[in-house]
Amino acid sequence: MSTSHQPAPPPQPDPGGFARVLDRAFGHPSGALGRLGGWLMARGNAATEHRVVDLAKIEPDETVLVVGPGPGVGLDAAARLAGRTVGVDPSPEMLALCHERCGDRVELREGSAARTGEPDGSADVVLSVNNVMLWDDRAAGFAELFRVLRPGGRLLLSAHEKWLPVSRHVLADEAASAGFTDLQTWTWEPPGFAALAAQLRAVKPA
Repeated sequence: MSTSHQPAPPPQPDPGGFARVLDRAFGHPSGALGRLGGWLMARGNAATEHRVVDLAKIEPDETVLVVGPGPGVGLDAAARLAGRTVGVDPSPEMLALCHERCGDRVELREGSAARTGEPDGSADVVLSVNNVMLWDDRAAGFAELFRVLRPGGRLLLSAHEKWLPVSRHVLADEAASAGFTDLQTWTWEPPGFAALAAQLRAVKPA
């Protein structure tokens, strides 16, 4: 009796493997990939980070909360202007990069848009760049940022438009549902090869 052995089928590509790599580098940075992603983000997002800080018109006596500061480029720029600057990020790797860049000029903690750890009405400005697409619950995120802003405080968001799960106009509607007013939204083309940015400004009523 003879038996024949069929050759083993070639390994199939894992369609989710590349997505997981991207998530570990950029979405939820962790390990060596997260630090590499942080380096790339610092280079690729620098112009947008600085533009958002400029748009915020930060005063020396103000408190600024940065949600998802990544490697800390915008956090550092805000800290050079504000009286107090806080960064919240769920990634220990990104918080470490923020500390390397900003030192003791900023306060850092693990957190997210929906879980900032800040008291009611404690922030004059909230900034977030390329992070809103990662919020697990945008309604909870907008509600939390509304809570921590003082009356008259302002929110500035920016994100790669092509990565947004909804249009920038829907984001504005969601911010309005949380209580924000004076909503403005537009697109901005960063210099170089960076992706088109969708940006939003909103105010907590005085």
